[in-house]
Amino acid sequence: MSIEDIKDYVARNRARHEQELADWVGVPSVSATGEGMPEATAHAKGLLAASGLAPRVVETGGWPLVTGHAAGPEGGPHVVIYGHYDVQPPGPLDQWDSPPFEAAIRDGRMYGRGTGDNKGQHLAQLLAVRALLASDEGLPCSVTVLLDGEEEIGSPHLAATLAGMRTDLDADVALWSDGPVHDSYEPTVLLGVRGVVSFEITVRGADSPLHSGNWGNVAANPAWELVWLLSTMRAPDGRILIEGHDAGTTALTTAERAALDALPMAPQELLAGVGLDRMDAYGDAEVNERLALPTFAINSLTCLDDQEHLPVIPSVAIARCDMRLACGQRAATVVDAVREHVAARLPHAEVVFGAAMEPSRTLPDAPYAQAVLDGVSATADKPALLAPAMGGSLPIAGITDGLGLPCYGIPLANVDERNHAPNENFELSRFHEGIVTAAAVLRSIGGTK
Repeated sequence: MSIEDIKDYVARNRARHEQELADWVGVPSVSATGEGMPEATAHAKGLLAASGLAPRVVETGGWPLVTGHAAGPEGGPHVVIYGHYDVQPPGPLDQWDSPPFEAAIRDGRMYGRGTGDNKGQHLAQLLAVRALLASDEGLPCSVTVLLDGEEEIGSPHLAATLAGMRTDLDADVALWSDGPVHDSYEPTVLLGVRGVVSFEITVRGADSPLHSGNWGNVAANPAWELVWLLSTMRAPDGRILIEGHDAGTTALTTAERAALDALPMAPQELLAGVGLDRMDAYGDAEVNERLALPTFAINSLTCLDDQEHLPVIPSVAIARCDMRLACGQRAATVVDAVREHVAARLPHAEVVFGAAMEPSRTLPDAPYAQAVLDGVSATADKPALLAPAMGGSLPIAGITDGLGLPCYGIPLANVDERNHAPNENFELSRFHEGIVTAAAVLRSIGGTK
């Protein structure tokens, strides 16, 4: 099946594929609250079966993992494809231009929660398998698809579940499609992801808000204490000041550095596209390098009593934060470092840790790297770039570290997909092109043995 044959198949089935995506987006699957999850598990199983894979629901101790397998030629490579069927909560409904769980098409994009993250992207992979199975040559390699039901809450059960499936997952290489394409819109293959540790710091004061005049300079102000504490965690020049957080961090190899240097860079255009006129303080590191380094971000600051912005000393102040981890860092080490830092500087502050994922790394010269690059390049009709790491996080360390497989990311969504935000969307042209790309990569991998 040539590239043109795949394109013809996708063109003939365009309307049906878009309806399948719309139907999938219409099934809520919010792992954080449980909304729609049982129905979504069943729908995911049905999609796998419809794509020619033998489906199975694997209990994890949390939301299930849905898997599917299709055998390829005897002696050929075995490819694992990771995706996730859970989504983020919709957020403020008044900021959506259409209901989040009712797919809507406007100006060539499908809008709805999960369109890009991750239902549209793993559906493109499934449709690629379906297209190849429908061809005269059949599937060029064995394929096992893993659809995670807990990615948006940190995949707390995935690594252990995969470890118990080693026999089924005796594979050669793994693929995933998630996140947006590179900011340059050039075809890119990702070699890894950063890890993440999320946490919430709460500082409590009086039993209730106090008059800021009558109690100013007398009552401890949780908001000021929290701001001071945060200022001890990251310097104005971007340095993270939490001692021990970066233990084990591994430097980029020469090949990774060369891949990073080859990536296009247009920082001013990038910033202007999101309404910014300045970059975060972070030394002299260029944009692409910054996305491979550790971070410390304040996600939100809240005083529980400030809904009306009254002149009071608040009784409770909360900071929600996350740290992205570079290769070599470990989530448990970062958790300990944060806990010790807070305890030493503001002992009465409470720290509660949330989702955590380990970073994952595949080197540029790892097995099947060239085959994946060739497949992406063939579809794009230009050489694909290699990026050492995606800025975001995925739980694929359970595949690379746990199963020992090289793992490659093929992001398909548009840069402005607004994943995790209102009006999440997926350009339909990219959805259809993604099916072609995914099929071309499987063909390329299948041709290596």
